[in-house]
Amino acid sequence: MRARLASNLIVLCLSLVAVTAASAQATQQPAKPFEPQVGQAGKDVVWVPTPQPLVEKMLDMAKVTPQDFVMDLGSGDGRNIIAAAKRGAKATGVEFNHDMVELSRKQAAQAGVADKATFIEGDMYEADISKATVLALFLLPHNLNKLTPKFLALPPGSRIVGNTFAPEGWAADESETISGDCTSWCTSLLWIVPAKVEGAWKLPAGELTLKQEFQMISGTLASGGANTAVSGKLRGDQITFTAGSTEYTGQVKGDRIEGSAKSAGSTTSWVASRVK
Repeated sequence: MRARLASNLIVLCLSLVAVTAASAQATQQPAKPFEPQVGQAGKDVVWVPTPQPLVEKMLDMAKVTPQDFVMDLGSGDGRNIIAAAKRGAKATGVEFNHDMVELSRKQAAQAGVADKATFIEGDMYEADISKATVLALFLLPHNLNKLTPKFLALPPGSRIVGNTFAPEGWAADESETISGDCTSWCTSLLWIVPAKVEGAWKLPAGELTLKQEFQMISGTLASGGANTAVSGKLRGDQITFTAGSTEYTGQVKGDRIEGSAKSAGSTTSWVASRVK
């Protein structure tokens, strides 16, 4: 009986030693580095990387310079932000996934741009984008639709570049599809945030009433008892429109527009003030 008890104790001790050794060995093994997977789920979008050639095309279309502050909402592995930082711009990515944020920071350091490329772990819908001069994005239409009011609140002339998808109803000011090394997700879209001009404006020749749908404008010019249809567009704070045979160009400066009007070969200056 004593021999059997001793034998059982020996077996139990050996088992405990084996379990302890296995646990220690597992603890000593380094954790596998995080590797993002195409299609992995995020809070409101899956992760699909923008091909690097298109990243560069997007930044080219936005004319990114060292004077810009570039932001990416849902910045993934940080490639848009790192590429912008390599051009000398200050850049910030907002990303919900903690592992992606850490990976982005690591890659920014490896690229030597950690002083210019920063990453925030957070909700892209809650991010403060008010200081951004450029947004570089790869989001789905429903994401872009939710963010559009914040886009339109940016100063006129702010640039937004995106991969393939557009907000509902907002046509791109420029579009370019690349080939070569890019085989999927290869269309870059550019939007220039337009000035807000909807409403009534007083001109020396009469009253201009405008309706605005993103960068497109329409309306009427009331002058001398006649109403002339108006159509045109905005590119940032630059406005162009026609009223009958007259072509108007100008710059929007808050509640004032200054420009020139061309008709029958002659050019005259014009100034409009917003009717409040």
